[in-house]
Amino acid sequence: MIAKMALCATVLLLGSDAESQRTSSTTDCELLQIEQNIIDFTNAERVRHGRTPLQVDPGLMRSARKHAAWMTNRRSLVHTSQPVAENIAMGQRDSRQAVNAWMNSSGHRANILNPGYSRIGAAAYRTPSGTIYWCQQFVR
Repeated sequence: MIAKMALCATVLLLGSDAESQRTSSTTDCELLQIEQNIIDFTNAERVRHGRTPLQVDPGLMRSARKHAAWMTNRRSLVHTSQPVAENIAMGQRDSRQAVNAWMNSSGHRANILNPGYSRIGAAAYRTPSGTIYWCQQFVR
């Protein structure tokens, strides 16, 4: 089912854009550059506000990817039913814009800056028409 869902998201994790290059991570989870960018911009905001950086969690990466693909396939901006804190967005052109939009929203900002969260997962998928769906998830 997940493989089928991933195939339906026409350009999986932004395919050929500059942000889609693969990058390494300190976890067992290989990240795309756009995913690493979301995490880096989020952690930069946390550090700027006196919080510790979040660690990439492979399980959250799978969950965020699954949910971003689900939203993209259905063209629907809806929160997951998983027991995680979550920021979602659609339409921002790059990861910096997505994180900036979240930081300019009180509820999303609270998730990013919550000192109780220690782990993160993030993903972005694009529809064939170019709309990007964004997802970041947090746990303690």
